[in-house]
Amino acid sequence: MQQFHITAPTKESLRAYGPRLPYSKSICNRVLVVDALAHLKDGQFDPVWRERLAGRLGIVNPQSPLICDDSRVMLDWLCREDHSTVDVGAAGTAMRFSAAVATLLEDETVLTGSPRMKERPIGVLVEALRSLGAEIDYLEKEGCPPIKIKGGKMRGGALHIAGNVSSQYISALLMIAPMLEEGLTLRLDGEIVSRPYIDMTLRVMQDAGAQADWTDERTLHIQHAPYRQGWQSFIEKDWSAASYWYEVLALSRHTDAEVRMCGLIDSGMQGDAAVMRIFKELGVETEFRLDDKETVVLRKSDNVCCHLSWDFTATPDLAQTVVVTCCMMDVPFHFTGLQSLKIKETDRIAALQKELAKLGYDVEANDSEMWWDGVVSAPPQDLAIDTYKDHRMAMAFAPCALTLGHIRINDPMVVTKSYPTFWEDLRKAGFTIKEQDA
Repeated sequence: MQQFHITAPTKESLRAYGPRLPYSKSICNRVLVVDALAHLKDGQFDPVWRERLAGRLGIVNPQSPLICDDSRVMLDWLCREDHSTVDVGAAGTAMRFSAAVATLLEDETVLTGSPRMKERPIGVLVEALRSLGAEIDYLEKEGCPPIKIKGGKMRGGALHIAGNVSSQYISALLMIAPMLEEGLTLRLDGEIVSRPYIDMTLRVMQDAGAQADWTDERTLHIQHAPYRQGWQSFIEKDWSAASYWYEVLALSRHTDAEVRMCGLIDSGMQGDAAVMRIFKELGVETEFRLDDKETVVLRKSDNVCCHLSWDFTATPDLAQTVVVTCCMMDVPFHFTGLQSLKIKETDRIAALQKELAKLGYDVEANDSEMWWDGVVSAPPQDLAIDTYKDHRMAMAFAPCALTLGHIRINDPMVVTKSYPTFWEDLRKAGFTIKEQDA
């Protein structure tokens, strides 16, 4: 197993200029799906469109270093002529979105993925798609991939679904809705989680000409009106990726430390822009420069809270970063809205508890909350942090080198799932990263 030994910068001050933040995979994958559906006719994608997409002439450049693995999975299968078997690996977004798209294709499609993907639930989405006319069979474990989809029978209509399911299920249904003869009226029952991701989906759809919106606080209506070809979309840089630089600055011991990132905008599209508000409580100020590079400057402040409470229902991808940061800063916390963490790339609640225990932090948790009273039970052990094939575990723990002096991360290249240049950017900021065998 590969392992990175990460040592904190030795310079008097940490200054990071221009980390190459990736494109938001959430926006990118939605743009890819909507563009693909705009070029779908009689159950097949336009072959000219496929060739243009593969040849860097489409809406997304597949050769860009800012495209993460999850988006490459979507690009790969959309560009292929043969869709009989699609392996999405560990890409949860690709699995959910692809399942919906495959119901519109003429031929049968088998969707499969990594061993962990075969444990992640998809039953809610499958049942919803079946109710709209899809023919879907489980090939192994009931309620989980792999699944076989026989497309071409979708009709649309009215549908009820729980509001507290993954927003990826809801977004998958919304994006195919304009292609359905009866459109879709979708009623969300109970608590609605991750609403920012639903709104993100609607904005991408509307940009491509869809007549889709909320009719009340719980109901979405999408008319049968195919997407417009030739639409343009701006794919923002990823605020989730920016969160690790907020952590780097928060953990830096130098008062004049500074991080500058380009291409970040606070458009309201990404819910994870809430990282600005969270880290303001942890002593990081955010300045938006009015220049042609859309520069965001992070600086330290003396205003660090004595206890942090936050509801991560709308922003679960920020949880690992904030949990680890609070422990390293000795800031007690109580976090809620973490229920979706148990069905991510790993059980992120259990993974955080186990790895933080190696560093002397006994964090308590249940199925939806985590809390820590500020007591460090033991000195940190010189044990490597396991990542559980989860990109966010690697990136959340790497900045701990600033507090501990050094840290070792097992299977570090999982970061390419969402942030391909993460380690290169850390090196440019002054971190020493050496590869060694675990």
